[in-house]
Amino acid sequence: MAYNIYLPYLVSIEKITQEAPGVKTFRLKFKDEKVAQSFAFKAGQFGEYSTFGEGESTFCIASSPTRKGYIECTFREAGKVTSALAKLEEGQTMGFRGPYGNSFPLDGWKGKSLLFIAGGIALPPMRCVIWNALDTRSNFKDISILYGAKSVADLVYKRELKEWADRPDVRLVTTVDPGGDTPAWKGQVGFVPAALEKMNPAAENTIAIVCGPPVMIKFTFPVLDKLGFGPENIYTTLENRMKCGVGKCGRCNVGSKYVCKDGPVFSRAQLEALPAEY
Repeated sequence: MAYNIYLPYLVSIEKITQEAPGVKTFRLKFKDEKVAQSFAFKAGQFGEYSTFGEGESTFCIASSPTRKGYIECTFREAGKVTSALAKLEEGQTMGFRGPYGNSFPLDGWKGKSLLFIAGGIALPPMRCVIWNALDTRSNFKDISILYGAKSVADLVYKRELKEWADRPDVRLVTTVDPGGDTPAWKGQVGFVPAALEKMNPAAENTIAIVCGPPVMIKFTFPVLDKLGFGPENIYTTLENRMKCGVGKCGRCNVGSKYVCKDGPVFSRAQLEALPAEY
């Protein structure tokens, strides 16, 4: 029988991690063992996460496809569905539909350096590809991560940030916005575009992956231009535009493209061909 795209898989919440104020990570395990064994996805794909009686919400799959036996999602409590999800506890059951969308072309990046640039809650869509790259580390040259947030408290994945910082094969730069109380903060203070310019990464044979609030991306792209990154070597994800995940609701339509089906991963060269509304 064909798979019903509207019917969610049942998953149990194996672990809940409080990442930041209002931000949680769920580790999810499929209740059907056959599904658990056969499920596969690629870094950058997303899913629909549901709590029964409240609806569903769209997030990336935040874990790497190299990590088997579970999937993870990270979300901020912001509306009806995410508030209902935030009330769930370990051991409870929820729904998952997916995976949907395209993925980051990691195979095409072999032999290149990777530069990850993320802001705030936009690190989760990047976490899947960061761990995918680190778990296949020999495929890539230098790996650099620039991550910024409004405050130290708002930084997500604090344990993993420390782990990345301690690795000799990763360059990690963290920054928080000016104006906050940061007496014990050992990272930088400043906005992501300024931190990127100070970081001064080499553009040659390097792929830049950018994900963050629209204003961050708006001011980061010109810095990448200045550093010599071509639009074909800059990638981002537009997952925040999606709703149904299967191209039916039209919410993510941009020109002739549906973000949920043609994306959510796009190169900057592809974005430049889209109407300005994206």
